[in-house]
Amino acid sequence: MTAFFHYLIVFVGAGIGGALRHGVNVATSRLLDSDFPYGTLFINVGGSSAIGLLAGPFALKYDPGQSWRLFFTTGIIGGFTTFSTFSLDAVVLYERRDLVSMAVYVLASVVASILGLFAGLFIMRQLV
Repeated sequence: MTAFFHYLIVFVGAGIGGALRHGVNVATSRLLDSDFPYGTLFINVGGSSAIGLLAGPFALKYDPGQSWRLFFTTGIIGGFTTFSTFSLDAVVLYERRDLVSMAVYVLASVVASILGLFAGLFIMRQLV
């Protein structure tokens, strides 16, 4: 397959994943009248569970080919939530028994992401 075809597959899958994410957020906000981000929590846990359900068979028993792996994992699940990729990376480090790297990665990802959000908000609030 050509690189263009792989980009197209990921693009289509990400569109499906993004639409699913929006649907889950809308449904959750309608079903649960709360200020707590249940939709995002469900998306992150669901996406991480889904990538686990796919990554295991893809790595161990069933190889559907790069196009299908890209469509499902990078495309649909990646469009649904990037938290699933973060979770997979952390588990891979754990399974390699590189617990220090896993802890640094998890802590740095969470803290740096939150600090980055604060910094972005601060900068934009100064400009607007």
